[in-house]
Amino acid sequence: MWVQLRCGLEPRTLAALAVVLVAAAVFAGMRFWSARPEGVRAPDSVSQAGQVAVPQADADPAAGGSGAPEPSPGPPPAVGGTAGGRIVVDVSGKVRRPGIHRLPSGARVTDALEAAGGARPGVDLDGLNRARVLVDGEQILVGAPPGAGGAGGAGGGGAGTTATGPATGPVSLSGATADQLETLPGVGPVLAQHIVDYRTQHGGFRSVDELHEVTGIGDRRFADLQPLVRP
Repeated sequence: MWVQLRCGLEPRTLAALAVVLVAAAVFAGMRFWSARPEGVRAPDSVSQAGQVAVPQADADPAAGGSGAPEPSPGPPPAVGGTAGGRIVVDVSGKVRRPGIHRLPSGARVTDALEAAGGARPGVDLDGLNRARVLVDGEQILVGAPPGAGGAGGAGGGGAGTTATGPATGPVSLSGATADQLETLPGVGPVLAQHIVDYRTQHGGFRSVDELHEVTGIGDRRFADLQPLVRP
């Protein structure tokens, strides 16, 4: 009434002004309440209980186990072979593809001959036990003179296997071992190894004249060796 009388306001205008003042007071109170500071809760620490627990199998009362599952046994390793159940053998001598061949574990001598392309025509394989099981790292000499490769040809699992050739005669350049080549005049360990390396790279000797291409063999040494060797 005092404001109405003092300012000369009409009742309707005075009521509108009162509503505006009340609304402003309510709005100011809401802003003050929303802007008040609030406490922040620290995050909970991660405990081991939150990790996924792996259920353990029930203990076998008869076995007296502790309840933990036993690891399943893996596949047994290949006997005498490399990883994956394979073996590596060296097939040399009178075969079409001499060299290193990888075969399945449990392969036999006949499998090694097949991997090497088979024996060359005219090679006698009667003294070769083609049914013998091979071992990893074995050498098979095909068409070598008697005694080359040790006792492996009898099927006893030796270091080498030999298909024997003629009992007498010149030394075979394509089948003789390094030790047998050293029995030739003027041939030592180094020269014998050069001969072996040459026949490995070229698949054997096709003629005695190829000795000229071996490192360390000149005309004089070739003349000494020519009557004592054969391809």
